[in-house]
Order: sequence, then structure tokens, then C-alpha cells
Amino acid sequence: MYTSFYHLTSKPFQLSPDPGFFFASSGHKRAMSYLNYGLSLGEGFIVITGEVGAGKTLLVRKLFETIGQDSIISTHLVSTHLDADDILRTISGGFGLPHESLSKAVLLNNLQMFFRQSVRQKKRVLIIVDEAQNLTPKAVEELRMLSNYQLDNQSLLQSFLIGQPEFRNTLQSPQMVQLNQRVIASYHLGPLKEEETREYIEHRLHLSGWAHDPTFTPDAFSLIHEFTGGIPRKINTLCDRILVFGMLEEKHQICVEDVDEVIQDLRQEVTHSHDPLPESHLTPLAGGISDPLAQAFLSAFESRLDRLEAAQNALMLMTNTVNKNVSTLMRSMFSASSSNEIIDQHDQ
Repeated sequence: MYTSFYHLTSKPFQLSPDPGFFFASSGHKRAMSYLNYGLSLGEGFIVITGEVGAGKTLLVRKLFETIGQDSIISTHLVSTHLDADDILRTISGGFGLPHESLSKAVLLNNLQMFFRQSVRQKKRVLIIVDEAQNLTPKAVEELRMLSNYQLDNQSLLQSFLIGQPEFRNTLQSPQMVQLNQRVIASYHLGPLKEEETREYIEHRLHLSGWAHDPTFTPDAFSLIHEFTGGIPRKINTLCDRILVFGMLEEKHQICVEDVDEVIQDLRQEVTHSHDPLPESHLTPLAGGISDPLAQAFLSAFESRLDRLEAAQNALMLMTNTVNKNVSTLMRSMFSASSSNEIIDQHDQ
């Protein structure tokens, strides 16, 4: 493991979002300001868009670290082409309300009662929808209708819509006029600049106990930025492989030739080709990240990441189930032990 070779305390470029590694780039700072502003108003919709892997979900998780969650009841939905009734059931289930085999009228009534009860308890209700670009127009309309619920002129619900760039096109469509009127803050999270890419890499390394082993040459940082387009998730994927390469080759300085070799290896993995590839740097990549092989590599690794995150979520659910079963078993054993003790005392 390269963490031992480089004397790191943890993996600096893990793929799962971790608020502890949050990097406040200029774009992320501005997006956080919009989120905080919108959250302070306590109503309407906040829209955050950005490319896959730009750090949108991490941004929301970081936000929740900075606010008092005791006063907020939230549910986080990952949209997979949800329709109108589906989204109502998903929201109800997310808040722990009955949702199976119920009519739309009952679902809406239950949600309204839940929202009112929460507000009376001085708690705010927040719905976070990830991958919002997958919502159907009818599902978006249902979210808008839910935002109409009020109690004494106070809004009962606020929604964050997090999606890829195409979601902005959806919002600009004629049928979204009413929803747009409810959007109180909107921001598009762009990629990191070249200098920010270097700062991002060093930031994550420092958080993992980095003592400047390995070092990176300036042109190595430039190639990393060029190949990844400044997208944090893509930077993580590439830098993780660079450190594996550095460990195997026992390198304590990463230069542009090393980064180029890792990129070549990754391209060959994606294309399953053993043919020699042309030199990709020492001269710049033609067309930057529009290079078809580069795009193939990035798409393949995004798919791998999605499968990894799905497996991680499944494992977490399994772990929670096991923990609950163990707790139930322990309580049963304790109860049985106590009963036996009472019987023994009675017999004596």
C-alpha cells in the first residue's frame, strides 16, 4: 500500500465524498455562500449544477457540518427517473412515513401533517434531490406543489435540487416557469483552475500526513489538470494511480513523464489494446480532454465509481441490519438471563 511507502496516515484520494477533505476553491466558496444564503431564507428552491464529479454532493455534506442539524429534518434522494407518484412515495419513505400502496391523496395529506408537526416543533424540513436532471417534468411539478404548503404564512418545506448541467436546460423550458419563480438561489459549479488543481492535490496530501514525499514537478501538475479538466473526482482517480505507480517504481519525485506513463497505462486498460500509443505529452494533449481515449478513460472510471458507491451503500445497509440483529439478540439474551436468575433465587 502506497500509504506506508510514503508514510501517509490515510488515502488522500479516496473516491467516496468525505467532508473532511473539502477544498474551498473559488467556485466551491461561492456555491457554499449561495447555499447558506438560501438556507437562511428557509423557503423555495436552491439549485446547484455541475459536471459529474465536480463536488456537488460533497458541498451539501459540508454544509450540513456547519449548521445545527438538530433543527433540520432532511431527506436525501437520488433521482433515477422518478415520476410524480414515485417521488411522493420516495419522499414519504425518506421521512419514515407510510408510503406503500397508498393513494396520492393520502400521501399528500400525510406529508402535509408531517410538515406542520415539524414546524410546530421548531424544526425545518428540507428535501435534497441529487441527480435532479433525471426528474420527469411531472415529478418537478410535484415538488413545486409541495412548496406551496404553509402554516401562518411560514413555508413548511425547502428543497435543494442538485444536478448535472443539462438540468439548467430543463429549468429554462416553458413548463418550468412557475418553478423558476420559486428558485431563490442558483449556482453552476465549474472545474478547478490549473493553480487550484495543484492546491487541491496538496491540500488532500497534507490532510493525509504528507511530508513532501513524493514531490510533484510543476509540469506534472499541469498535465494532471489538462487531462482531468480540473474535475475533482477525475483528479482523485488519476492521482491515486500516480501514487500506486510511484510506490511500484520507488519514486520520490513525480515528474511529467511519470504522469504521462500512468495516463498511457489507463488508456490501454480502457481500450483493452496492447498496441503502442503515441506520445501524449512532452507536447500537450491534442484537444485537451476532448481526446477520445481520454474521454473513454474518464467515462469508464466514472462507471466504476458509481458501482463502487452502490456497493458501499449496500454494505452500509447490511452492516446496519447486522447491528440491529445483534442488539436484538443481546437484549433477548439479557432478558433470558435475568429471568433465569429470578427463577433461581425463587427456588432457593
